[in-house]
Amino acid sequence: MFDVIIAGCGPTGATLAAELRLHDVRVLVLEKETEPESFARIVGLHIRSIELMAMRGLLDRLLERGRKRPAGAYFAAIDKPAPEDLDPAHAYLLGIPQPVVVDLLAEHAIKLGAQVRRGCAVAAFAQDDDGVTVELADGEALRARYLVGCDGARSTVRKLLGVGFPGEPARNETLMGEMEVGVPPEEIAAKVAGIGETDRRFSLRPAGVGVCRVIVPVAGVSDRRTPPTLEDFRQQLRAIAGTDFGVHSPRWLSRFGDATRLADRYRVGRVLLAGDAAHIHPPIGGQGLNLGVQDAFNLGWKLAAQVRGWAPDALLDSYEAERRPVAEDVLDNTRAQTELLSTEPGPRAVRRLLTALMDFDEVNRYLIEKITAIGVRYDFGPGPDLLGRRLPDIDVRQGRLYGLLHRGRGLLVDRTDRLTVGDWSDRVDHLADPTAALDVAALLLRPDGHVAWIGEDQRDLDDHLARWFGTP
Repeated sequence: MFDVIIAGCGPTGATLAAELRLHDVRVLVLEKETEPESFARIVGLHIRSIELMAMRGLLDRLLERGRKRPAGAYFAAIDKPAPEDLDPAHAYLLGIPQPVVVDLLAEHAIKLGAQVRRGCAVAAFAQDDDGVTVELADGEALRARYLVGCDGARSTVRKLLGVGFPGEPARNETLMGEMEVGVPPEEIAAKVAGIGETDRRFSLRPAGVGVCRVIVPVAGVSDRRTPPTLEDFRQQLRAIAGTDFGVHSPRWLSRFGDATRLADRYRVGRVLLAGDAAHIHPPIGGQGLNLGVQDAFNLGWKLAAQVRGWAPDALLDSYEAERRPVAEDVLDNTRAQTELLSTEPGPRAVRRLLTALMDFDEVNRYLIEKITAIGVRYDFGPGPDLLGRRLPDIDVRQGRLYGLLHRGRGLLVDRTDRLTVGDWSDRVDHLADPTAALDVAALLLRPDGHVAWIGEDQRDLDDHLARWFGTP
């Protein structure tokens, strides 16, 4: 008997497993693939995801394998720099191979005690008042208190659950890969610059010595389960650029569509959805992996609280209440960005207008904070603007704030030295530090780093401790 079974050991599933293990939840992760992905597709970790990795002590290991890039030019690839004071600690994009991210997160979860079984696919499940019985493709039956589908866009868990996945189907697709080229860099640059004047979806840029990353749009949609071939790239390059640039020796090849869908519900009884199982959208802005990882950080401590028996009544339901609107916003901004890449006169005119508007700091900041998720604010009721937002990695007496969040517990940051977490000390840590770089007397952080309370009255604090961390 497990506490939680997770279907899918991608970034979302691995993150969720680790978050649950921080609270001694018995976790089994089922991954239908027998081996990890072999191709090293590069993804970008945005500021909020970088912060979350720092909160769990994982960032240094990621930095060793990734490459920092300037923050900016995120929204529809409009070339504007990030505001100078965007985030003093982590104002960059971390480019890193996706398999590295998945391996590190899975290794972290296993080290914490999660079990991972590869080559195991969920075939069916049935839930009752006490738990969920999961049947595997080979007929084996497993039992858990909860099941979470982190099994991607074609989620078996979502389909078996009967949850609708409305939205727009893919109309076009894009080929993406890394390969060697057979023409000089200056010839590539001249050709790409000319194409970029009319088609901003096309890209061919260096990814190492003699290697380029190729992104080339395709009209129509093919079967995404069939991987593209090098000849597919050659044909499409010739159609758009008039040359195939002598591409050869691919490192990896993939295709993606522009479907946009959002699950009707994130929870039905003891079964929940997270990551691509709950939402899909075009990859413009690089938000997909980040959105799923952030789902897992929101869900992990809440599901753990439910399993451990101290969750307030509405805590687990707040996962959908908080994360589904965030996904809706991401779907909308990717729709908008897709339109801004159109070659039609109307969208091109809007793009020129928005490019000019982004010279205003407020506009540029708003769009960058949207893409990087540092602008997310959950609705915790009336209060200061900081309430419901994430707290940056501020200076504290012990060094940096995020170093105090590795255990996945709540944290009271108290500049008054008069407050206490009392009988909640088994779930919430207390930092009494009058030197903490805050503009408020004290605040309460949830395990995901969002500000749950601001004030200096002990009775009010106790009420909010009970709201988020249950009866002591």
